[in-house]
Amino acid sequence: MPVINRIAGFADEMTAWRQHLHRNPEHGLECHETARFVVEKLQSFGVTDIHTGIATSGVVAIIEGQGAGPTIGLRADMDALPLSETSGVSWASEKPGLMHACGHDGHTTMLLGAAKYLAETRNFSGRVALIFQPAEENYGGAEIMVNEGIMEKFDISQVYAIHNTPDTPLGRFYTTPGAIMAGADAFHVDIKGTGGHGAYPHQSADPVMTAVSFAQAFQSIVSRNVDPTEMVVISVTQIHTGTVDNIIPEQAYMNGTVRSFSKDVQSLVKRRMSEIVAGHAASFGVEATLRYDEGYPATVNDADKSAFAISVAEEVAGQGNADANQGLEMGAEDFSYMLNERPGAYLFLGIGEGPGLHNPNYDFNDAAAPFGASFFARLVEKAQPLS
Repeated sequence: MPVINRIAGFADEMTAWRQHLHRNPEHGLECHETARFVVEKLQSFGVTDIHTGIATSGVVAIIEGQGAGPTIGLRADMDALPLSETSGVSWASEKPGLMHACGHDGHTTMLLGAAKYLAETRNFSGRVALIFQPAEENYGGAEIMVNEGIMEKFDISQVYAIHNTPDTPLGRFYTTPGAIMAGADAFHVDIKGTGGHGAYPHQSADPVMTAVSFAQAFQSIVSRNVDPTEMVVISVTQIHTGTVDNIIPEQAYMNGTVRSFSKDVQSLVKRRMSEIVAGHAASFGVEATLRYDEGYPATVNDADKSAFAISVAEEVAGQGNADANQGLEMGAEDFSYMLNERPGAYLFLGIGEGPGLHNPNYDFNDAAAPFGASFFARLVEKAQPLS
């Protein structure tokens, strides 16, 4: 069946919620006004079991179904990005330097829409835990919520989330079993050489040449050390050094990202980067230190839950509008921490043509919200049907 009629009936309300959230973005863990708005809406739906202040400003709300049963978790992220909006829409961000450029305003709205419907109908057994999470973009809000015990405290047995994707047909869902998004690590290299005159390089130990050598050698890890059937990306994204054209600087700093899907590949990359830094530093006569920061782990769907979720998505979107094997994404997502604790699935939802994510012209397409809300609602009803 398509979008739930009742949810379609309050689509204009969801648009108003979403545009309010878009005007009032918040960053990181400090999503207090967003959380307050979420709580007010949940209370207006008749939801009373609401827990706040998780991971600083996160919210978990429980809706009781009819009769005993497990608890299914549905997650939406709430945080915005430190970006100045140039979309020109009438509901553009009213906070300079902050905007919802990744659609988390839409994610929050979709989960609120599902909450309104589920609180009215309660056509399911057990309970649903609505997880409104801060700090997906940084600080790992999902990890903090997990570490604060939400899975155990609320007895969550499985967990699901959606992310919007521009330039994918409106209402089209896709996912994949197993790994779907990469883990994201960061590396930092500090190089200390001996400065000197640019005309007399033999009297210096050049950190610039060392940094360039590191950047080139790191790529050999991908082409010569990692099994070609594995997927990994190593990108040097910053090199900072020097002041003027005739001075060889004393120091250099470089930074970048590593994306991978397996712990074995991650360990290999860390080891080879350490060996390259030590070896090349010795060959250039400089001192160099590598700091490797493990970030969000790979997002790994449970195969059975992924198949179940995409079957529900197809009921909402229509036959041919749900792809169960879309493939892998090199982006990262802290929902991975929740999937490491409980089986579940992460899906993408097309919002039609428009600027890409993290673009200052981006805006979530409000026409997509009824699809996401209907998916969440049907997921609960199908996973925990009334006996």
